[in-house]
Amino acid sequence: MDSTYTIVVPDADILSKVCGTNDSNLKLIEEHLGVPVFIRGNELSVDKDDPSVHQQFKFIIDRIVDEIGDGCDGSEDMIASILQTENHASFEESSITVPGGLRKVYPKTQGQADYVRSLRRHDMVFCSGPAGSGKTFLAVAEALRLIMSHKKSTLILTRPVVEAGESLGFLPGDLEQKINPYLRPLYDSMAYIIPREHVKRLTESGIIEIAPLAYMRGRTLNDSVIILDEAQNTTCEQMKMFLTRMGENSKVFITGDATQIDLPKRVRSGLVHAMQILCDVPEIAMVGMTSNDVVRNPLVKKIVQAYENDEKDER
Repeated sequence: MDSTYTIVVPDADILSKVCGTNDSNLKLIEEHLGVPVFIRGNELSVDKDDPSVHQQFKFIIDRIVDEIGDGCDGSEDMIASILQTENHASFEESSITVPGGLRKVYPKTQGQADYVRSLRRHDMVFCSGPAGSGKTFLAVAEALRLIMSHKKSTLILTRPVVEAGESLGFLPGDLEQKINPYLRPLYDSMAYIIPREHVKRLTESGIIEIAPLAYMRGRTLNDSVIILDEAQNTTCEQMKMFLTRMGENSKVFITGDATQIDLPKRVRSGLVHAMQILCDVPEIAMVGMTSNDVVRNPLVKKIVQAYENDEKDER
């Protein structure tokens, strides 16, 4: 019985990036798998009679090819990050595949991999972390997976919208036009994962619903995925109201940054309060992201780290 498992990479430029300078990337993959990786033409192979090694090898190469196709450089740091993430998560939980999507979504750090696992395993997930740590993007990706695979019927997007003393009533347009600017980050995330025309169609059909937090009182949300973004700017009363909207067969993802609270002084953040009092409920996941999970421009990570250091010094 042939124990060789082979993957064909038809694009020579991508194959070169997968292998790395002087095959440096392949050496990292070999060390991770514990078996040699052979190159022949445009084929990469491992010779090991072990289906789990074949599965690992396929996942790793497929992910590297996807990342390079999305514009990543194929550096050793990128490969090391992929291997670290893959080592701590099952294959099913190491990526988010949205039916009809433009691309697979992968966690970029160990913290993000843990977050994706929580989104899969729990019906209610709180995630607090800095800008660029993927907390909103990964929640949107998982929500779209559930909607597009018909596991849930509705995706409801909400966030507190009264900021800087300006209420919705004084903004121009109808309700959707008033709240659209506040939900732009969520729309941008969706448009990165599925075509914009799909987002528009799903919104027009009511499968994706915009629901200002202030307008949710009295509702029961069944068979839905509900995302509350910028949750640090909810009051304790608003957060309690929101959490008790959860109906049968629904999942609730709450995201925010506890260091970016815009509430008036002496008004307690509903996100901080909820994460404190609900942390012992086993069915609820609490995830904390740090500057190590920031995957935007590298400069953003340094900025976040500087602010974290300053806060530690003040404490």
